[in-house]
Amino acid sequence: MPFKFLVSYEEALKLILENVKPVEQREKVGIEELVGRVLAEDVQANIFVPPFDRAAMDGYAVKAEDTYGATSTKPKVLRLVGVLSAGKRADKVVGKGECVEVATGSPIPAGADAVVMLEFTEKVGEEVHVFKPVYPGANISPVGEDIRRGEIVLKDGEFLTPAKIGVLASLGRREAYVYRKPKIAVVPTGTEVKDPGSRLGEGEIYDVNSYTLISVLSQNGAIPVRFPPAPDVFDELGKLVKILVKEYDMVVFSGGSSVGEYDLLAQLVEKFGRILFHGVQIKPGKPTLFGLVDGKPIFGMPGYPTSCLSNAYLLLIPAVRKMARLPPKPKKVVKAKISQRVVLGSGRAQFLTVKIEGDKAIPVFKESGAITSMANADGYIFLPTNLDVLEAGEEVEVTLLE
Repeated sequence: MPFKFLVSYEEALKLILENVKPVEQREKVGIEELVGRVLAEDVQANIFVPPFDRAAMDGYAVKAEDTYGATSTKPKVLRLVGVLSAGKRADKVVGKGECVEVATGSPIPAGADAVVMLEFTEKVGEEVHVFKPVYPGANISPVGEDIRRGEIVLKDGEFLTPAKIGVLASLGRREAYVYRKPKIAVVPTGTEVKDPGSRLGEGEIYDVNSYTLISVLSQNGAIPVRFPPAPDVFDELGKLVKILVKEYDMVVFSGGSSVGEYDLLAQLVEKFGRILFHGVQIKPGKPTLFGLVDGKPIFGMPGYPTSCLSNAYLLLIPAVRKMARLPPKPKKVVKAKISQRVVLGSGRAQFLTVKIEGDKAIPVFKESGAITSMANADGYIFLPTNLDVLEAGEEVEVTLLE
């Protein structure tokens, strides 16, 4: 029995993104666990950063006017009255004709208004010879130069990079509110599918898809929970669907999305919710389903490993990242020349896996059931529906896989 209607890849992605909602709930997380999370609050500075005037260079804190006229042949001579390192309290006062030795980051002692860099000085006993004049404020990071108290330094919805974690640390923050990660159930289907480590009987195969899917989901901001293979029994699968949509933000099935006698998932989604599409104009990966049950997104991914994983890259990752409030995954694209003539003409857009060798893109696709088509690939070429032939040597854009 053929598919009734195939949607284009672009239409499938549009339908998915229109119907996947970002998580709303937030949680408080310690600073050590914040990188890669999405901030769920505006962060307002409650202190100045730096909180005091500090030396920007190693050298000597001085009154700038005491250095005026200094030259390499006629230095100004100042009396050394103290040494101040970073983290120490500035308890010395710099008077006229005096200086205090300072390290980068140390507070500026009272009375000083500039720092002479160490390389423009020479220490002679208890005296410091200054060979270059400085102006007021030279080589000083003033209080609040980086962050002003009351300033909004990070905003709700920002993706937390290492640098932004540093901003939180500079304010003394030990934790922050972030949006929780979506919980996603991953369920293989089929009585022939067995867990790795078990003994295979005749006609049985090991489950590949749920393990590739949980890896993809983990890398894209979700908490995947893998379930044992579900049986091809309508009532049992229906009970499972009703339970999962109550407890999880999204449910991803692998297998059970082909059209035929055993296509139970489509029947269940139609009974309990709404199918938004069933069948996509992509090769491999045509038998892909997307729908809603109790408002929760349900994916039916193809049973063949290459089809399942390729559609995870094309359709599932954008959905999960939107739900997790992450920015779209940046694509790394390189240009190469296709190594051989490729005849398409399937009437579908094509996901062609390739290996990069020098400036050549070498097709490595075997067939939809071969997971090595992805494992041996460096990237893929996405070929549009209206393209029939790629000639050998033609330049192509290769999207690199992780």
